[in-house]
Amino acid sequence: AENGEKALALIEESDVNLCVLDLMLPGMDGLAVLRALRKRPNAATLPVIIASARGEEADIVAGLDLGADDYIAKPFSPKVLVARIRSLLRRSERTAVRSGTEESDRGRLEQGGVLLDPLRHEVSVRGQPVELSATEFAFLELLMREPGRVFTRSQAIAKAKGEDYPVTDRSLDVHILSLRRKLGEEGARIETVRGIGYRFREKP
Repeated sequence: AENGEKALALIEESDVNLCVLDLMLPGMDGLAVLRALRKRPNAATLPVIIASARGEEADIVAGLDLGADDYIAKPFSPKVLVARIRSLLRRSERTAVRSGTEESDRGRLEQGGVLLDPLRHEVSVRGQPVELSATEFAFLELLMREPGRVFTRSQAIAKAKGEDYPVTDRSLDVHILSLRRKLGEEGARIETVRGIGYRFREKP
């Protein structure tokens, strides 16, 4: 689409699987488009990759905070963009499959040797129970629900604990450090994305 308004109209009227979004659009800019998408029921979970010449850390964090699934700064190889699109589509398909599996399996999440049961509020690593604080549990559940997705620090705090929860970026880092330690070797799955936040590495 040639501008933000037409992009929103196209997504509203069509069956779209993924959106590649530029921030510097005429009229309604890319961040405004993304904000509008995430408020629409039919597009709230639409996979979005931002492809923009604005590659500063603040731009990347802003895009991810608003709900983008990935961010690639120009100039970039078309092959890299296509590979990221394929990866995100595969991740979306796996998430849909997991969602169906979770409902039939009481909502349990499993990645590698980590098993999380939200209903019982239990976590085990390779069959051994692990005691987590409520905050650690909330962050682990958030990361495991969308493995591979990068969450900014503020995004992780807001989604896991709520906008008004008194967790600072620094205290989040401390919680993540403790969580990694308690998960043992599996704790390495919680990866730091420098300058942005965290993600849970997909199995194996």
